[in-house]
Amino acid sequence: MNYTKVSFTFKDIEEYQKDLLMADLADIGFDSFEDTSAGFDAFIADDLFKEEQLVEVISENEVRATYQVEQVVSQNWNEEWEKNFSPLIITDECYVRATFHEAQAQYKYEIVVDPKMAFGTGHHQTTTMMMQYILETDFTGKDVLDMGAGTGILGILAAKRGAKHITAIDYDDVCYQSAIENAALNEVANLTSLCGSKEAIPQHTYDIILANINRNILLDQMDAYVNVLAKNGLIFFSGFYEETDLDMIRQAAEKLGLAYVDHKNLNNWVAAQFVKAN
Repeated sequence: MNYTKVSFTFKDIEEYQKDLLMADLADIGFDSFEDTSAGFDAFIADDLFKEEQLVEVISENEVRATYQVEQVVSQNWNEEWEKNFSPLIITDECYVRATFHEAQAQYKYEIVVDPKMAFGTGHHQTTTMMMQYILETDFTGKDVLDMGAGTGILGILAAKRGAKHITAIDYDDVCYQSAIENAALNEVANLTSLCGSKEAIPQHTYDIILANINRNILLDQMDAYVNVLAKNGLIFFSGFYEETDLDMIRQAAEKLGLAYVDHKNLNNWVAAQFVKAN
């Protein structure tokens, strides 16, 4: 699959403005971002790229930006990952590395990731916070649903934390394949990867649901998650902002019978925990 890379250069932009722009770009199909010294690069599948939508998003965000567009083939993308992907440590317990890094036996959990074009290596704030929640939560014997699974990293960590079975769902075929490959890399045999969206959720009851996507998709799909969540089951949401989105997510969740527990904040990105009330 070939991708379009849009390289942004900014003048006088705050970090939160960049985050908001990335979120809006994600809504029109951009699925990966890389920081640069001048701004950031955004990647989108060639068949989804529409420059008029890009111009509209930039205008709506009222940022002073210039951009350049170029095509990137998958092979070049993977080469860029290998140059820029660095190992990550989560709360001194979990070590995330690529296949070309050496193992580190001193960590309790090690996850090997071959990211390809799939989102979710632990480096983004939302993935980091979701992994922190997984490390803090008892997954022993739990049935887990991972929505917007990306590389499968959250489901893989859940498996290493004792989950009984993980269903990992992503609408992107590259992510679907990536989750399968990364589960095999980590010798995780109890993760099932499915390609689709909320319609792909099996008619099964889950003890824990992980949903790291974005605000609009969460609001659209939340009722489908609640329908398959067990009583007293936990659900973790991420992919949105504290200032603009948390209240909206919380209100929608409470209308569906979810009770707010707490939330984490990292550079204004949020991960929030809810429990399904009796």
